[in-house]
Amino acid sequence: MEVLQLLRLFLTTTMLGLSQTVNPFVAQQTPPDPCYDESGAPRRCIPEFVNAAFGKEVQASSTCGKPPTRHCNASDPRRAHPPAYLTDLNTASNMTCWRSETLHHSPQNVTLTLSLGKKFEVVYVSLQFCSPRPESTAILKSMDYGKTWVPYQYYSSQCRKIYGKPSKATVTKQNEQEALCTDGLTDLYPLTGGLIAFSTLDGRPSAQDFDSSPVLQDWVTATDIRVVFSRPHLFRDLGGRDAGEEEGGTGSTPYYYAVGELQVGGRCKCNGHAARCVKDKEQKLVCDCKHNTEGPECDRCKPFHYDRPWQRASAREANECLACNCNLHARRCRFNMELYKLSGRKSGGVCLNCRHNTAGRHCHYCKEGFYRDLSRSITDRKACKACDCHPVGAAGKTCNQTTGQCPCKDGVTGLTCNRCAKGYQQSRSPVAPCIKIPAINPTSLVTSTEAPADCDSYCKPAKGNYKINMKKYCKKDYVVQVNILEMETVANWAKFTINILSVYKCRDERVKRGDNFLWIHLKDLSCKCPKIQISKKYLVMGISENSTDRPGLMADKNSLVIQWRDAWTRRLRKLQRREKKGKCVKP
Repeated sequence: MEVLQLLRLFLTTTMLGLSQTVNPFVAQQTPPDPCYDESGAPRRCIPEFVNAAFGKEVQASSTCGKPPTRHCNASDPRRAHPPAYLTDLNTASNMTCWRSETLHHSPQNVTLTLSLGKKFEVVYVSLQFCSPRPESTAILKSMDYGKTWVPYQYYSSQCRKIYGKPSKATVTKQNEQEALCTDGLTDLYPLTGGLIAFSTLDGRPSAQDFDSSPVLQDWVTATDIRVVFSRPHLFRDLGGRDAGEEEGGTGSTPYYYAVGELQVGGRCKCNGHAARCVKDKEQKLVCDCKHNTEGPECDRCKPFHYDRPWQRASAREANECLACNCNLHARRCRFNMELYKLSGRKSGGVCLNCRHNTAGRHCHYCKEGFYRDLSRSITDRKACKACDCHPVGAAGKTCNQTTGQCPCKDGVTGLTCNRCAKGYQQSRSPVAPCIKIPAINPTSLVTSTEAPADCDSYCKPAKGNYKINMKKYCKKDYVVQVNILEMETVANWAKFTINILSVYKCRDERVKRGDNFLWIHLKDLSCKCPKIQISKKYLVMGISENSTDRPGLMADKNSLVIQWRDAWTRRLRKLQRREKKGKCVKP
């Protein structure tokens, strides 16, 4: 296949991103940046198809004129055959040729080594000869700038003998990244102008779906190309004289290799994230990366664009790198694959070193000792305010991150715990800065002749594991859960302001949810029977009494006042249902 035919074939292939033949009139309609469409959305873009070998230096292991001979003399331009002739501008009327030294010992390897300067996606390698095509030729590639080499293609009439390869092999998806050997281009004729043209993708099964084939993407990638001539076709010149005689040789048959043009057709490898390659400050060829990518081949995401893993662009998806979401509070982030999978492969970025007193994977909440100022956006530099908890009244420096409420010591209140609660007064102790205002003096309420045991009748349950059964439940007019708010004394009674939280039984219209009063005689409190604490919850079971001067509930020997236990909720609801079914008979 001729070079022009190869070029035309691969300009129309979808392998490197073109779905149709290049149209010379499209340029004036193309958006300013080929990597983005008219709406600014990213799309795959690729550098132009070029002869990557043009103008580049070729290292030859043997060159005619080193040392100078009668027919090869570097000081005489007419007799010079340097490797630079391989990659200069050649025309049909002016074909300059590199030529090896005249060699007398066959076989003898001669190599041509070309460095492309960066990774290219190679479509073809072609050699146009000024001598007969060699009998055996190997084309190799390197992906690491000449450190290691792998074979691309072999040509020989003795494939198995020279290269250990069969001359005919079937390419499958299992071996499409292996070099083949062919004997189709090893004949002697034409004597000059013969061509070797190797296509990297011809006959490879995955070529039609190149985007989805990492194997072939790797196969076409090369930084260097090496051609090794192993066996020539021996010949005489047209005058019938042995070439060795013309050179003043020993009479043995001489030979040489001569190539007029070495071409490497392909594109600068940019993984679909650049439309061109440029030279950097060090004059090295690099991709002009877009889609938030960077690197010589746009092969990694730019810093702070790690919200999803880097991927090569395809015809279906540009796979641009996405910035981490740090709410403008971080400059660095990292990628976490586990979080990415948990998010349904949508987001895997983790912000690092959150600033402005924020914390979290996205710097989306306030760090310890600060709380959200809801009047500001989370992206605001002042979105988090210091807790400012009072050093004496607060039990710690960490406040609620939503409300800003500091943890207060007993008897202390306020957002920052800076004042005493109702019923408490300031003390001089930093341990207990607010102490309860003494409402009564129990010793003054009880004489020596009074028996504190009088209140045992409804104090004993608080000391043991009290069980509420149906009989006890049915005897009471009301069964409620209350929260003790505050206390004041009225004559010989303690008047507690309460909040009825739940009503499990009610035969008294005065008993309903909300604020109410609970009356307990002071002599009962003097022996701590019942033992009442402000801000605690209690179960109260009692008998209704109509008293005009004491509105609310009254606790006495017929009542039960014990500190609430959460385990009672289920039991009381069960008794409540049984009462509704008529299981409770009023005594």
